Amino acid sequence: MTRDIVINGRFLSRRVTGVERYGREIISLMGSRCRVVMTRENGSLGHAWEQFVLPVKLNPKSILWSPANTGPLMVGNQALTIHDLSPLEHPEWFNKKFAMWYRLFLPSLAKRVRVVFTPSEFVRKKILKHLKDTNVIVTPNGVDTAIFHPEAYQLTYKLPQRYILFVGSLQPRKNIPGLLNAWRAIQDDFKDTWLVIVGEAGQVFQGVKFVEEERTHFMKYVNDDDLPGIYAQADLLVLPSYDEGFGLPVIEAMACGTPVIVSDGGALPEVVGDAGLIFELSNPDGLTKAIRECLSRNDLRQTLKEKGLARIQLFTWKQTTELIWNTLNEI
Repeated sequence: MTRDIVINGRFLSRRVTGVERYGREIISLMGSRCRVVMTRENGSLGHAWEQFVLPVKLNPKSILWSPANTGPLMVGNQALTIHDLSPLEHPEWFNKKFAMWYRLFLPSLAKRVRVVFTPSEFVRKKILKHLKDTNVIVTPNGVDTAIFHPEAYQLTYKLPQRYILFVGSLQPRKNIPGLLNAWRAIQDDFKDTWLVIVGEAGQVFQGVKFVEEERTHFMKYVNDDDLPGIYAQADLLVLPSYDEGFGLPVIEAMACGTPVIVSDGGALPEVVGDAGLIFELSNPDGLTKAIRECLSRNDLRQTLKEKGLARIQLFTWKQTTELIWNTLNEI
């Protein structure tokens, strides 16, 4: 007989980025096996709802899963997903209130819950270093290949015929200035190619501002229906982050047959394996050289495409869902 599995659905009121996609995909696959409790409120009201209203909606035998980095402190019968620890290690990347709250609250919550899920071995080791004696299980992100595939198309946005793509929130850790600098260095050699940047700044991050440059296009937030086609039409995806707990755009792009270039920051090498080009953040010219090589060589892009399509078979939402579901029933 299964347990009363309850999901903290506070995140469902937010715009979909990587964390929200993770939660939504798994809830969808769990289906009627669980019940989702959610609020329409955001901001401080959302915090209050999570801490004081959500616990009242549980019974003594409930097992709560909080998929989005936070949960009610008073609930011990709880599993928590921590996607990364960058607010602890780099508070300067976030607004001061969020960083302070995270640094005070998360260690107490992680020690209180029964198990912590995390998307990569890289983050698991970080959690064990910062939050000792925590029970941590790696539950990787996945990709739905029925949606993200090489034949995907989109009708909403007019895009250049050839472009390099970045997908992610506009925040300091994504190293977008490094990407812009690399593009400036080589754009004159690829006059039919653009740099397309998809994403917006989130409220919890330190502000970043960018100016439209030659053959550089900022698209802001893109709807889910068009995102697979934007990946599939790109010559390559670049994710030059200083740190990533996983890097969901990497496997989404690979599933669409798009070659990927990533930094050696965080979990990116773990996720990519040998299916993408990995440059060292310590090498000032590393990203420039990687982009130039990939744009110049059709054979390299084809090889990376084939390796990427093979690599993403390791990352399925179904496998992740079953691992989480089985763990929740064993607590």
